[in-house]
Amino acid sequence: MRLVRWTPDDLVRRLDDVVAVYGEAMGYRAELLQARRGYIATHVRRPGFRAVASLTSEGHLAGFGYGYLGAPGQWWHDQVWRALSPEARQRWLTDCFEVVELHVRPPAQGHGLGAGQLRALLTMAEGTTTLLSTPEADEGTSRAWRLYRRFGFLDVLRDFHFPGDERPFGVLGRSLPLPAPGPAPATPAPPGPAAR
Repeated sequence: MRLVRWTPDDLVRRLDDVVAVYGEAMGYRAELLQARRGYIATHVRRPGFRAVASLTSEGHLAGFGYGYLGAPGQWWHDQVWRALSPEARQRWLTDCFEVVELHVRPPAQGHGLGAGQLRALLTMAEGTTTLLSTPEADEGTSRAWRLYRRFGFLDVLRDFHFPGDERPFGVLGRSLPLPAPGPAPATPAPPGPAAR
């Protein structure tokens, strides 16, 4: 498996695969996927667009993620903006990279692909904060929630309802940039004679 950075053109060329992974990961119906196809194709032209993909050795798409800088007039940005206090808007939305999609095919989940994609995406991201939304779930059993908590994402909104979706969502955020990965834990020295 290899993790690669995608340009907007790379994502558009693989749009059928992207939509298929999205549908598998989210369990969405085919008619909804056609609508998402159109949205995704327009997202690649937004300012600050960044994308990554996890590819098998045969070149098959196992996962992907992308985001861009949020701005007034964008649907998701405006929904969240309306729900936040003026102070929270200033903190979270002034210079924000929105993680729009982050998905891994179900058979490939649980092997660190999502974490690799998220780290790569946030390392490339512009902005001083990042936000994402994810369906509400049991944080102890949901892989997505455990991943976001490991990356230091905090609650911004909980049990939030986007128009047209009956499910509640959590909107989570953290500051950018990510801290550099720490050094590997030291390996204890083998037992030997005591120092004199």
